[in-house]
Amino acid sequence: MRLLGNVLGTFSASNDSKNSMPRPKVDSLVLIEGYGIQNDKFAKKDLDKTVMILGMNSYLKAKENGISLEFGSLGENIIFDFEPHSLEVGTILHIGTCEIEITEKCTICNHLTIFDKKLPKIVKDCRGLYCKILKDGTIKRDLEVYTKE
Repeated sequence: MRLLGNVLGTFSASNDSKNSMPRPKVDSLVLIEGYGIQNDKFAKKDLDKTVMILGMNSYLKAKENGISLEFGSLGENIIFDFEPHSLEVGTILHIGTCEIEITEKCTICNHLTIFDKKLPKIVKDCRGLYCKILKDGTIKRDLEVYTKE
């Protein structure tokens, strides 16, 4: 197993959230295979896109372009202290007892224009990666992230 880095934060839009952007910060995420994130309003929708991950680079690029965002603004469920965009689709990440598999890169999302009209183009190559849940568990801040590569 190769250590990639750590979880910096976790975010979830609960069923009673009025607005899903920015996603509210939560203490932990309970991942359930074949379902999604417990109490998340996007659970049971598209199981290949149940969890969205990203690294700090997305926020750094926005800041370099004069856009200051709070974590959760890009729609992520998990933010890491490393750059996951260097990983291939199909890569399995081990976080605590959980396993998630990267299934695809996020596309440009025009709803990000609520923060700044330039934002979708600024983060188009690093907005996030979608993952599916392979093994249940709880993810929280400071957990180490591994891959078998």
